[in-house]
Amino acid sequence: MWADLVPNLLIGLREGFEASLIVAILVATLVRADQRARLPQIWTGVLAAVALSASFGAVLTFAAASMSTAAQEAFSGVLSLVAVGFVTAMVFWMRRSARALSGEIKGRVTAALALGPGVLILTAFLAVAREGLETSLFVWTTTRGADESVGPLVGATAGIALAAAACFAMYHQTLKIDLARFFTITGIGLIVIAAGVTGYGLHDLQESNLLPGNETTAFDLTATVGPSAWYSRLTEGILNLTPRMTVLQVVGYLAYLVPVLALFVRGARPAAPAGQTPPSVSTVEAAGATEAEAEGEAAAEAELGPVPGEPVPGGVGRAPRAVPRWVLPVTLVAVPAIAAGTAILALGPSDDVHGTTIEVAAGSCAAGWDAPQPGRQTFTVRNTGGQSAEVRLIDPASGAIHAEIELLAPGTSRDLSATVGGGTYAWQCLPDSDPPIVSASRQVAGSSAGGQAIIPVTEEIISAPVDAYRAFVTAGLVTLQRNTDTVRADVEAGDLDAARRDWLTAHLDYERLGAAYGTFGDSDAAINGRPDGLPGGVADEDFTGFHRIEYGLWHGESADSLKPLAARLATDVAELGKAFPTQEFDPNDLALRTHEILENTLQFQLTGSTDQGSGSVLATASANTDGTRELLEIISPLLTTRAPDALAAAERRLDAFATLLRQIGNPAGTWIAPDRLPLADRQRLNGSLGGLLETLAPIPDVLEIRSTG
Repeated sequence: MWADLVPNLLIGLREGFEASLIVAILVATLVRADQRARLPQIWTGVLAAVALSASFGAVLTFAAASMSTAAQEAFSGVLSLVAVGFVTAMVFWMRRSARALSGEIKGRVTAALALGPGVLILTAFLAVAREGLETSLFVWTTTRGADESVGPLVGATAGIALAAAACFAMYHQTLKIDLARFFTITGIGLIVIAAGVTGYGLHDLQESNLLPGNETTAFDLTATVGPSAWYSRLTEGILNLTPRMTVLQVVGYLAYLVPVLALFVRGARPAAPAGQTPPSVSTVEAAGATEAEAEGEAAAEAELGPVPGEPVPGGVGRAPRAVPRWVLPVTLVAVPAIAAGTAILALGPSDDVHGTTIEVAAGSCAAGWDAPQPGRQTFTVRNTGGQSAEVRLIDPASGAIHAEIELLAPGTSRDLSATVGGGTYAWQCLPDSDPPIVSASRQVAGSSAGGQAIIPVTEEIISAPVDAYRAFVTAGLVTLQRNTDTVRADVEAGDLDAARRDWLTAHLDYERLGAAYGTFGDSDAAINGRPDGLPGGVADEDFTGFHRIEYGLWHGESADSLKPLAARLATDVAELGKAFPTQEFDPNDLALRTHEILENTLQFQLTGSTDQGSGSVLATASANTDGTRELLEIISPLLTTRAPDALAAAERRLDAFATLLRQIGNPAGTWIAPDRLPLADRQRLNGSLGGLLETLAPIPDVLEIRSTG
């Protein structure tokens, strides 16, 4: 929350201070001109501007909500760049106009006094509406880039409140502010934030496919910098910088930040010379007048005479009031809200509409529920029964799940969102200890497509792929044992050149088995452990296996010192071969490994952190790719009927990454260490693998084992 609060606090403070300062000058000018009776006209214009700004924000929010995902990305991206343009123009204008602002507004008010109440209302409205619209647009833009809306809105509200309090204090002479310095400092902060919004907007346009290069990364630090860490969230919230950014994002960020910040700083006026009081705002200065100027304004007002429609001192010539005094301000405040509501209705229904309340009771499931409307629906699911239940919105013909709540405790309610298209729908309730209950079916008219429905996977369905994976690993362990024995024989014979060659063969055999995430239990640490975290590092007695032998082979250790290590490795592999058939295997891990093996590759192999001297970590990455391909082939029958597009995309991206890995890492038949690759090549590998991981990420959810009651 704090990461999203800070930039919006600055936006609210800066824009709110500017708007509040204008209001203070308007009010002070009227007070100095002895026109207190006109103050309600100022506040009417201010309220109308606030109503317009809030309505504008509502239209932006509902307009985005009624669009498809791609359209939302395009809409957000375009408005982000528009917001950056407005904010940039604003900070330069205010830096240039801060000193003359009071006199400029005073002149407008003096002219408005001569033209009647409508012009004075319009003057206040236009002065505040510009700041309000800019604030709504920029806050909406930064909120779109945040994970939640509370932090940004609290920050913006707090900033506006602080700004209003500061201007109130200035009006009553309890606070003086150097306007030039204030607007220079806050302008620099807003330029930095706007640079981040520029990058965010360009990324949105890439996500919507309006701009190319979404897979061309400038850098990817996700392997070493956790995207969910507090410092990552703080940096992303304030600066819109993320651990992974595309080339276009970085270019856009720097292309905006460097020249704009340089021009702004260079154009900032120097501090006042010694002995000269810097410009500040107090009661008199806020009005832009000295005592003599105030007298002049009063005289000018006297010369102008009474304004049509205004009372004349003494009650003579009082114009009749055709309507009550409250009608005009209420109308000006209501009109923007009505216009916003009309615009929202014209956009069509929101994609996310709250639908029926679905009740889960003892022995019944969604009794008497009504057919939902097409589009994005949010159902309120309430459990009035005495036991916990799993609740699903399903296709009754195939059992495919559109949306589900995995655990709904007795006496609780939760929202469940789903995209409803034309077709037949029903609710399925699975109480903890009772048989499943399926509600009556409801037909939804229309040809629109709903969200992707997932055909549930049961333990019986996934048993065949699990057996196939076990057979694959069992055969791989036989090959691994043979090649590990070869490495031991090489070391026993003192032929370390042969041992280096055969070590890589055996190590890649192990990596292809995809055991990085616990399939082999404690055996994995003994066979393929790293020295990270061990008290003695590479010299620690618990550092064994392939990487310990690698360290010795490429750091000049003798054959005699490596013999016990090679013998222990061969023994550990043999013990794993015996234990594997009886080891427990969670069927859900089968789909998880399609993502986790290569996630491990991104974190350890592409960074080179596991290299103990052989420089072969990219060969390991290639073996991990082979292991992932084998897993995809094993589970492809399940994906073909559940997520064929995801399967095709995963296979396509996997082939592309494997090809790129060979082209970059092994161009002449010898693998190159990552730190010897050009930066551009490392970035291409990271970008390709990052895109592949995004494609693989949904597969575990699709193949998650679900209860049938």
